[in-house]
Amino acid sequence: MGSARILAVDDERETCEALAEMLSAWGHKVETAFDGHDALRKAGEFRPDVVLSDLAMPETDGLWLLRNLREELPDCPVVFLTGRGTIDTAVESIREGAYDFIVKPLDTARLKVCIDRALEKKETLREVQTLRRRLKQLGSTDLIAGSIGMRKVIEMIEKVAPSKASVSISGESGTGKEVVARTVHNLSLRRDKPFIAINCASIPATLIESELFGHERGAFTGADQRRPGVFEMAHGGTLFLDELGEIPIDLQAKLLRVLEEGRLRRLGGKVEIEVDVRVLSATNRDLKQEIKNQRFREDLYFRLNVFQLHLPPLRERRDDVPILVQHFVDKFRGDSAKRVSGVHPDAMEVLKNYDWPGNIRELRNAVERAVILCDGELITREHLPPDMAGKSPERHTFKLPFGLSLDAVEREYILGSLQRNGNNKARTAEVLGVSEKTLYNKLNRYAAENRAQGAPGGGSPLGGQGSDGPMSASSFLTR
Repeated sequence: MGSARILAVDDERETCEALAEMLSAWGHKVETAFDGHDALRKAGEFRPDVVLSDLAMPETDGLWLLRNLREELPDCPVVFLTGRGTIDTAVESIREGAYDFIVKPLDTARLKVCIDRALEKKETLREVQTLRRRLKQLGSTDLIAGSIGMRKVIEMIEKVAPSKASVSISGESGTGKEVVARTVHNLSLRRDKPFIAINCASIPATLIESELFGHERGAFTGADQRRPGVFEMAHGGTLFLDELGEIPIDLQAKLLRVLEEGRLRRLGGKVEIEVDVRVLSATNRDLKQEIKNQRFREDLYFRLNVFQLHLPPLRERRDDVPILVQHFVDKFRGDSAKRVSGVHPDAMEVLKNYDWPGNIRELRNAVERAVILCDGELITREHLPPDMAGKSPERHTFKLPFGLSLDAVEREYILGSLQRNGNNKARTAEVLGVSEKTLYNKLNRYAAENRAQGAPGGGSPLGGQGSDGPMSASSFLTR
């Protein structure tokens, strides 16, 4: 560490002066004090980076000084020098907030390391305070935007929010599309009305019409009472349709009519109901390609894409990582009653250099795990997930022979990715950038094709050279 201001406190003048001489030789600027009152006065004037004090002093001992310094300089680390007869008191000082204690006679090497670490902690806490001030400036929103790319997104949100335009939000899974949708709503004239969000991929195709438009009693088996849909629930406010591309093609025409006319009819109903809803949407699919494949209506696409917002992945906005980390540390510390205040610089470097394939969702989970494991004030490397070893995650290669059709390449890649992710379908869908529903549909189709071919064991091996061994589609479904 570089030069620092250190206040040395000891009631024995010779000891205090010798300590000051040694600290000065190490390159520090030193001030001395010979009792607690003198130390407190000089601390207010000198504003030290570290206080190095004898613990056992007449009248005003080290604990008295520690308690009073807490009000004057709450972020200043205090290191005590103690004899063997006062070790119990030294341990008590740690509980009261002292940084550390060193037993006399002094081990100068240990003292030097202790001061360096105390200065390092002070600098980290200063950075934490800076991050918290930036968070406060951003307000209570969960949309944290310090990088250039995200500031541009915020500017676009501020421009489009007051209008009535439909907004399409794109970006990788985990980039915060619903947070952006909620921010658009909160900045709009509809902020006092409902904000309703649904994930179209999580709703079975047979129920999505009822979910969107509602149903009357007796409209289908199990419909024992009238139920409004999300359009009615969002009347006057905003409806966010996530995974828009999962809406069946035969239902898209009805959705377009509701958007254009502001009227709907519940499933099984005879009366049209007026609705005033602003629709925001998001999808991981390439809708233009879906239009070419006749799986998405072009007129609906243009109706919902009046204004586009694209969210950059976290690896392209690394400047936002420290403030996002601090945001989640503060959140989870409050939830778990932990005393974690920030992240050690080494651990922060790991977090900043990681590629975050799962984006903000993965970052959030990593910080929550670290807060749970951390028993001190700062999160360190050991509290981070094992695969974050200070470098980007391993890039696996995936080799395929020439001559395969595109469908076969897709099939091999999906099954290889599934195996790489330990058969975790949610994680695989996230990495591939598709919904879980889409992944399940493809795996079911592969299994059915294998059964139709009469392959033993539910299907022929499909593991390419990039996988760790043969694996069939049906085996993924049954494991």
